[in-house]
Amino acid sequence: MIETSGVDHVVLHTGNVERAKKFYTEVLGMTVYRENDRQVFLHAGTQGVALFKKDGGPLSTGNDLNHLALNVAGGTYESLKAELERHGVAVSGRPGDDHCIYFQDPDGHRLQLMFRR
Repeated sequence: MIETSGVDHVVLHTGNVERAKKFYTEVLGMTVYRENDRQVFLHAGTQGVALFKKDGGPLSTGNDLNHLALNVAGGTYESLKAELERHGVAVSGRPGDDHCIYFQDPDGHRLQLMFRR
């Protein structure tokens, strides 16, 4: 049996690699460790997010079963929400949990911030 030890990276498709890279580095604080004109690999702590250029056809994004949940090192609901809104990002909750932070990246991928209260 193969014994996995964690997730290396998750791939998200984007229509604009540079725009997506800017969002993930400047708004979410990820760091680039490899890139070319069609893809960018980012570190988010010990995990990775890869942004791949998608050619043709619409992106399928934005629903609860298709989202990326990110741990954050610190902050409160209020401070994290304010930081996203400072960057022009609309924040929403989910039914029954108004302190859940959901938002979308520039390509419409649904993202969630996970923090300890």
